[in-house]
Amino acid sequence: MPGGWTTQRWTEVFTAQAALFRAAVGKADPTAKVPSCPGWTFTELTLHVGRFLETSLEYLRTGSTVQLRLPPPPADVAPLEYLDAQLAKAADLLPAIPGNRTAWTFSPAAPDLAWVWHRRIAHELDLRRWDAQAALRELVVGDADFAVDGIDEALTTLLAAKYATDVPPTTKGTALIQLTDVPEAWVVTFAPGVVPEVRAAWPGEETDLQITGEAQIVHYGLWGRLPLKRTGDDQVWHALKLD
Repeated sequence: MPGGWTTQRWTEVFTAQAALFRAAVGKADPTAKVPSCPGWTFTELTLHVGRFLETSLEYLRTGSTVQLRLPPPPADVAPLEYLDAQLAKAADLLPAIPGNRTAWTFSPAAPDLAWVWHRRIAHELDLRRWDAQAALRELVVGDADFAVDGIDEALTTLLAAKYATDVPPTTKGTALIQLTDVPEAWVVTFAPGVVPEVRAAWPGEETDLQITGEAQIVHYGLWGRLPLKRTGDDQVWHALKLD
């Protein structure tokens, strides 16, 4: 598992982020807009998280080695009740499933192991907590170590999933992501028709795009939630970002 993280640590983060997310959506007007998710209200945000958990947890529950197609929730489902049911399921499953259990995963760059889902679930709840709290103007400061893990997941796993489609990347170039509050730095290389290559940066390395900033700003910036300090090739930037 990357960076010394374990399923227990990801589960602990999930538990904290889930509680913050539930508190935010529970107090919000269901019809209020969520600015960081254009077109969504708190109802859509709540349903999205419930559906994400329902789908993700099924891989942990079943150990399926093929992609699942679950039926959608009923049209008249109560969003908060649906969310609560999935949060309760997560609280039971996440601590109980070992990280080395076989399960289908969503990225060609990730092993088909359960820990990939533990990681993804923790970071998705963190991102959606950010969306909810930002809409309420009640953002809380997160953890730099977790943000580093989120950047690493974004670059090494989610970018590959983004481009493992019928529309592979056409961009060619390199991007440096350099954090200023911790020592981590990555270089991403884009080439037409293949998933991006990611590795640790070399000292003084020159690239087509440079991104610098504190871990949390870079993490949320890759998702389009915060502006990033960047210089260089705009095409490489559009290939890199996740939103």
